[in-house]
Amino acid sequence: MDRKKLIKLSGLNLGIAAANIVTFSPRLIGLGFFGASALETALGITFIFLSGAGLIYGNYELLTGPEKVVQIDKVWTVDDYIKALNIHRGLKTFEKTVDLMLDQIERLQKKNTTIRDILLQIFSASEMSYRKFDAVIAEVEEIFFMNIRSILNKLDAFDEDDYNFVRKKYEEGAFSQQFMEEKLKIFNEYINFVKAATEDNEQILLKLDKLLLEISGLNSVESGQLEQMPGMIEIDNLIKQAKYYKN
Repeated sequence: MDRKKLIKLSGLNLGIAAANIVTFSPRLIGLGFFGASALETALGITFIFLSGAGLIYGNYELLTGPEKVVQIDKVWTVDDYIKALNIHRGLKTFEKTVDLMLDQIERLQKKNTTIRDILLQIFSASEMSYRKFDAVIAEVEEIFFMNIRSILNKLDAFDEDDYNFVRKKYEEGAFSQQFMEEKLKIFNEYINFVKAATEDNEQILLKLDKLLLEISGLNSVESGQLEQMPGMIEIDNLIKQAKYYKN
């Protein structure tokens, strides 16, 4: 039995015992089975019955009840993102965008693998310069997939059936133009958000391309030279900006 359940059991039983002591103690409430009146006797018997029922039921629930599972935030893998995006391929409104995002994930992995392979030709994996650079690449990946996660949240919330219904009724003139424009404005906010976040990820890939171009021509790097590369400065600014908006 775990500690929390033991504490709950002890609290329940001690609480019921204390209630009985207070109720039947002559120096306190002083209720009895054979009191001065039929009402007092009835109250005493009723209290004992309720105490017993509470004791039995409470102990039964605590001992046999299912453990409450604490929900822990899931750590997403690349495969999880790919599976989640594939689920939304059925949304015709975002079909091409979803295909683009799947392609972006593939290109991100390829670029980062190439960057790390090139750096390992210059540094050993144990060197501080490589570890710092590897940490930067990991942060870029985090920002990239943070954008994907935001997109997935919007795709989950987007009701394509309702969107198609509204567009059809708009063309038919079924409702007032003002009402239909307000409805369509909401849907367009979903669409514009997804497009903007997808473009943000394309910008991340572009910055990685620039960095890859710079380091691919290097045979050696002096201490601190990596941090001064234009591509590295762009990526560093991207990370700082992402952290600012996240906080």
